Amino acid sequence: MTEAAPHAGRDRELVDIAIIGGGINGAGIARDAAGRGLKVLLCEKGDFAEGTSSRSGKLVHGGLRYLEYYEFRLVREALIEREVLLASAPHIIWPMRFVLPHSPEQRPAWLIRTGLFLYDHLGGRKRLPSSRGLDLAHAPEGAPLRSEFRRGFEYSDCWVDDARLVILNLVDAARNGAIILPRTRALSARREGDAWQLEMQGDDGGRHTVRARVLVNAAGPWVQDVVQDVVGLNSSHNVRLVKGSHIVVPKFWSGAQAYLLQNEDRRVIFVNPYEKDLALIGTTDIAYGRAEDVAIDDTEIAYLLGVLRRYFRVPPSEQEIVHAFSGVRPLYDDNAENPSAVTRDYVFEVHGEQGVPPLLSIFGGKITTYRRLAEHALQRLEAWFPKMSPGWTAGRPLPGGDIGGDFDAFIVQLAGEYSDLPRKLIHHYARLYGTRARELLGSARVSADLGRHFGGDFYEREATFLRESEWAREPQDFLDRRTKHGLHLTAAQRDAFASFI
Repeated sequence: MTEAAPHAGRDRELVDIAIIGGGINGAGIARDAAGRGLKVLLCEKGDFAEGTSSRSGKLVHGGLRYLEYYEFRLVREALIEREVLLASAPHIIWPMRFVLPHSPEQRPAWLIRTGLFLYDHLGGRKRLPSSRGLDLAHAPEGAPLRSEFRRGFEYSDCWVDDARLVILNLVDAARNGAIILPRTRALSARREGDAWQLEMQGDDGGRHTVRARVLVNAAGPWVQDVVQDVVGLNSSHNVRLVKGSHIVVPKFWSGAQAYLLQNEDRRVIFVNPYEKDLALIGTTDIAYGRAEDVAIDDTEIAYLLGVLRRYFRVPPSEQEIVHAFSGVRPLYDDNAENPSAVTRDYVFEVHGEQGVPPLLSIFGGKITTYRRLAEHALQRLEAWFPKMSPGWTAGRPLPGGDIGGDFDAFIVQLAGEYSDLPRKLIHHYARLYGTRARELLGSARVSADLGRHFGGDFYEREATFLRESEWAREPQDFLDRRTKHGLHLTAAQRDAFASFI
């Protein structure tokens, strides 16, 4: 099903849509377009979700704080999508409750109550419980907090495995006939007659040209580079790069709840349960330059730990940080002075009129609204594809999401089918692969059937599945993006796996 690189047999093949960029927006458009009967090709210069789409805060959420900036349409769309995505991928997206300790120095209680009321009702909430007030002096959610935080609020949003969301969209696109090319760089694109001539190069040095009726630029932080350097056009829009960094520490509170902390600069920091026994803390908002150079710095670490010290009785120390990562968010530049106030909405730019092969470039966007972004992108291209089938993704599960009920019931069913495998391992496969876990496990019945054990819950059989069906090739593909096994292996175990592949 997967393809590692272009090959000569496809040289100058004609496709309907060629997509540059293998993050969430490119993957979403590829899935939607292929499912409408269009012939699709997607190329990505590195691994899928290697940039922004694997370095997010890992939330499907409406964006509670965006209400302060009067982004009501964006919040409503995101809240509606939260329900759609939760239904489509319950194995990698699940509800999470967030506790917001009240800090009157930042925002008065009436303002928070009003915001939460809007948040509960703007998007037609159906599956998630509504917000409520909390007496933190007595509620168990207040136990890890400092004594001065006696009042709080609780509301719902959703967790998502961001990199797997990208992969599942690409898997579905490939099932519908899309050509998916990782580690394949777009070198140049020029209009010739009624089609684009897109020249690409694989990491083996081989070059390949495809003809495309439409070119989609979903390159994220590199969207302007593609317009200017690959296509040779000028853009009327700008992208604003904003760095967001996270740290990972051992989980330091009891319970499944997350925390949303208001800081003195009026930003908010999420403190979320992560990988069972860890905590994910972020994010920062810093204007940034080259996306290739992104990395957390000491100032950001101090900033995040300082917020934790303000709220928690026993906050983690810098020595307890087990992992950190940074991403660059390619926001549409609306000229806001504060990086935190820059819109998270998306904007399209189309070069070309009907009769001329168009270039559609995407500026901005967020993970939660990627599916609607894909629908809107194809709506903009209807003039070039008048016989295109209607949208279809709102009511279809992503691969593995057809679990036929709630997730806990599915685990019980899967555990019954593979009763001699450890329950912890079954939970891991169910979370990452949903019903596709059966494809992975096949005839395996005991741990010995899974091949070499690399440590934790990672076995050779899963590595083979990822290589053959999800385009994994380099160690980081397996350990950091397709899974999070890397967080649970020792350095020696990671090195042993790298030597194995």
